Amino acid sequence: MKAVILAVSLLMPFSFYCVASAQLIKVTVGNNAISGNGLPAWMAIEAGIFRKNGLEVQLVYFRGGTITAMALVARETPISQVSGPPIVSAVLKGADAVMIAGGNVVSEYWLMSRPEIKTAEQLKGGSVAIATFGGQADFISRIALQRLGLTPGKDVAILQIGTVPERLSALDKGRVQAAMLNTPDNVMAQKRGLYNLVSVRLPYQGVGVATTRAFIRESPDIVRRYVRSQIEAVHRIKTDREAGIKVLAKYLASPDKEILERTYDDISGDDKLSPKQYPTLEGIKNILDPLGQQDTKAKTAKPEDFVDMRFIKELDESGFIDDLYKGRKR
Repeated sequence: MKAVILAVSLLMPFSFYCVASAQLIKVTVGNNAISGNGLPAWMAIEAGIFRKNGLEVQLVYFRGGTITAMALVARETPISQVSGPPIVSAVLKGADAVMIAGGNVVSEYWLMSRPEIKTAEQLKGGSVAIATFGGQADFISRIALQRLGLTPGKDVAILQIGTVPERLSALDKGRVQAAMLNTPDNVMAQKRGLYNLVSVRLPYQGVGVATTRAFIRESPDIVRRYVRSQIEAVHRIKTDREAGIKVLAKYLASPDKEILERTYDDISGDDKLSPKQYPTLEGIKNILDPLGQQDTKAKTAKPEDFVDMRFIKELDESGFIDDLYKGRKR
């Protein structure tokens, strides 16, 4: 795993600051978000928010939430930007992973099909492309298929394809008939002529901040600094649209102004990206419920078992978050 992290990190752009490195605490953070959901961490880097809070953060990209969670549990990355499903799955298997900041707490995916497929009946017997099994797209795809009256795995196969370009390529070549996509990829796919069979929007623990209970015990100050940075980055996103779009343009490598603006508007709303950044218990319940049909541990688990809200609560009860938003225009 160390070799993988080193190899990936060598490919990533770094921001070097004139502040002496000894003054900053270096933290390697796992990340699998290549959609607008990665904006809080990107903003914290680009706006110097991590640095202001005494952290030098290096984001290391992993292919899929499951691998990101594995690196977290293996303690290769003490903190991760990752969605709820792989964290829930890891905890159910005995890991001490825990969500500490909510990030995106409403999930919205579109089940995008080839242009000639416009009904559930036409999709029946086909397949849907997702990123990785156990990830967010996997969970949402099963909900989407059920809403269409189709049985996942029986009426429609679910295939682990990988990245968005790989899923779109599989669609173009006819290897799959549909793919689960979120913003901005669903917007781009629609512009390419793909058809939105069904949209799924529900409270869901999407890409937020996770760590382990062991790391909280060992380094509570680092966790506190990171959570504070997350909250400040979210505030900057909500109060500086131009900066938010500029950061998205850099990390999504997109020159399309319409897509960037639609992505920003979609992810920056208070319903999806809460100012107070509590993890969503309702969203975790929506992850547990389908798992509980086959896993007795998931059936008896409580959403509270997967979160540690102490750092958010400290900042909230101190008035820090409310003070940030004083005078904000809604």
